Amino acid sequence: METLFLRGSSLNSIPSSSLNHRSTFRSNNRRPSLRAQQSDGSATDIPPGEFKVRNSQEEIAATQGIRIRRRPPTGPPLHYVGPFEFRLQNEGNTPRNILEEIVWNKDTEVAQMRGKKPLYTLKKAVDMAPPPRDFIAALKASYLRTGMPALIAEVKKASPSRGVLREDFDPVEIAKAYEKGGAACLSVLTDAKYFQGSFENLEAIRNAGVTCPILCKEFIVDAWQLYYARSKGADAVLLIAAILPDLDIKYMSKICKLIGLTPLVEVHDENEMDRILEIDGIQLIGINNRNLETFEVDISNTKKLLEGERGEKIKQKDIIVVGESGLCTPADVAYVQEAGVKAILVGESIVKQKDPTTGIAELFGKDISAA
Repeated sequence: METLFLRGSSLNSIPSSSLNHRSTFRSNNRRPSLRAQQSDGSATDIPPGEFKVRNSQEEIAATQGIRIRRRPPTGPPLHYVGPFEFRLQNEGNTPRNILEEIVWNKDTEVAQMRGKKPLYTLKKAVDMAPPPRDFIAALKASYLRTGMPALIAEVKKASPSRGVLREDFDPVEIAKAYEKGGAACLSVLTDAKYFQGSFENLEAIRNAGVTCPILCKEFIVDAWQLYYARSKGADAVLLIAAILPDLDIKYMSKICKLIGLTPLVEVHDENEMDRILEIDGIQLIGINNRNLETFEVDISNTKKLLEGERGEKIKQKDIIVVGESGLCTPADVAYVQEAGVKAILVGESIVKQKDPTTGIAELFGKDISAA
């Protein structure tokens, strides 16, 4: 059901939090534009041309089965009645699930950060960053050493579904405990709003002498973020197929190669897996067992996506598959390994342990440390 909102100088009785657009007086020489509200409450005009481009991007994504909209639809051009602008507010302006909400906020956040740190300044910072470490080589070495899936251990304080996972959260100490316990690589959450992470955490771990390569666990919506992650010391980044169309993944993967990052491309279902397998040069695919809309977890999703022709194609392309979400016990690890997984990304089940090093041994059912 659609609701009509309006904002004008004579409408002070209406709470500003209920309104999406500011009123303006119509001018005969003013070209109509769309006005989109940012997450901080400010509004920006969107020229009609850009509105068409955004619509086109969403249409391309839809043809590839992408249900997550990159930014809120701005709706049709504003309607004028007297001196006021009217805007129809409907479900198209409300996030349909938590991932879409995160992506919309990230789009605004990145736009603001880009304004403060232009790309040319980041390119200089990338040149000054510590040299990238080989993420894939670390996974392969661990698999050969232990005969079990290599562990990407996640430094994670909180999540939207579980809240705070660890109150006494010291990212550096947790990272060191993971390394001691046999982790091949680390994953560091950098989203602040929903996961209470930060790039400061990533930098602190990198500067503390931890030798494990680091995955920047971020919601990438813009190539600018790749340069920012590398400038902070990341060795790898996450690219989510549920968010990014094929062309974006191809483009961002090339940038990653140029600046020394390893892209881990995450898929959730058959359609996303099929899309990514058609892209040349992909070396690392993560299968997330969490349903993006319901947040339910089913580790059989990994087996389903690795059966038949898909599994054969992955072997032919020598792609390393990473199992993600819902892996809590030795039986879970054995299940996904039998399905064809060579690495696993685990956070919640080990970060909540008083001693994460012991948590890793419990996850695998044995000590996998190099000691």
